[in-house]
Amino acid sequence: MSATGISLPLLRPVAAGPWRRRAALVALALTLLAAGYWFWLRDSSLVAVRHVEVVGVSDSSAEGRQVRAALTGAAREMTTLHVRPQLLEDAAARFPLVRSVSASAGFPSSLTVTVVERTPAALIGFGSETVAVADDGTILRGMATSRLELPRLPLDRPPKRDRVTGTVLEQAQVLGAAPAALRPYLDSSSYGDNGVTVDLAGGIELRFGSAARAGAKWHAAAAVLADPAQTALDYVDLSAPARPAVGGSGHLLPTAP
Repeated sequence: MSATGISLPLLRPVAAGPWRRRAALVALALTLLAAGYWFWLRDSSLVAVRHVEVVGVSDSSAEGRQVRAALTGAAREMTTLHVRPQLLEDAAARFPLVRSVSASAGFPSSLTVTVVERTPAALIGFGSETVAVADDGTILRGMATSRLELPRLPLDRPPKRDRVTGTVLEQAQVLGAAPAALRPYLDSSSYGDNGVTVDLAGGIELRFGSAARAGAKWHAAAAVLADPAQTALDYVDLSAPARPAVGGSGHLLPTAP
């Protein structure tokens, strides 16, 4: 009995009728059909990659052209609805020049592959055995070196492994962090009591200690070399980049090449 004196029937949940079960089955069937269609379409020739653009790699070298060809071939095994980065990474893995590779699809049939190359920082060896070494220590076998004017690491010939290690790696890391404005003045590097030492053309030593904070140390070196109060010196100690120390007066500061 309600407050108004009118009796109300008990409320009971409405049982799901056959039409609700049928609706659920239809919805499930449509979902499965859509999923199946998607999996068919994403690998269909309708969306196959036909136009490939590779950016970030130059055609001026034989290796660059080989990289472009390998990535183009891998890209054409994909569709724009099913881009497979691992295929590109596998294609690029045999080229030390490639640091990383990524791709973006343009519906319905184009793919842009972006390559990030390693930067050569130094050279090892002489004559026909000369190889470039990247800023992360990777040996860039296959890269033409005849036009590279880079400092040399203290090895007579390249190691058989794919990367330099130990103190030679630290030197490559330091040289790779050098600002573009100073690179024409770099002559060679070594490792000794002062850690990594980079010799400038003219004989001035830049003493880095370890490769840690190499960017900050190069910034400090540039500030010292640009100081008009400094006209001649023997070395710049950059192991504490906030307080670089200079010594000697036997070598003139390098002038523009």
